[in-house]
Amino acid sequence: MSTALADSNLVGSFEAAFETDSVPTPVGDVIVVVKSGVLIALDFEEYRDRMMKLLDKRFGSIELVSVENPAGVCDRVKQYFTGKLRALESMPMATGGTDFQRQVWQGLRGIAPGTVMTYGELAQAMDNPKAVRAVGLANSLNPIAIALPCHRVVGAGGKLTGYAGGLERKQWLLSHEGVEIGL
Repeated sequence: MSTALADSNLVGSFEAAFETDSVPTPVGDVIVVVKSGVLIALDFEEYRDRMMKLLDKRFGSIELVSVENPAGVCDRVKQYFTGKLRALESMPMATGGTDFQRQVWQGLRGIAPGTVMTYGELAQAMDNPKAVRAVGLANSLNPIAIALPCHRVVGAGGKLTGYAGGLERKQWLLSHEGVEIGL
């Protein structure tokens, strides 16, 4: 499957279960949600309610079925946290969202581990340099944390700003990838 973000393979596939599992990590437990072998959500346990609201908005009322390591996603999350920083890159993912949000989230996939990009640079890369705030808003609604590395986007001048999972966690993830930015 292509690494492009799309929901076309999920449309009409409601007979498949929404599979979920959690992974303990150095920065808190991570929840994964997989449908039809495709990662559709990854978030931190304390943001489960927010994740469920986003899934409800996208799919309607759903039931999560606990499955060990659905589609191998949990293994890849563990690999990322043990230093294999590219372990999450090739996973099939589907995000939902508007065309603009998907464009931003696809742009995140191009930011390599150990590097950062400002919100302005990401907007510029999308040929939309005036969309800095819209890029930030789309980043804040990213349904697949870490795998769509919104933590690699920083404020102007390289300042550590904005992360739905908290700035301390963002700083830890960047440090894990070899980028040292203070709070």
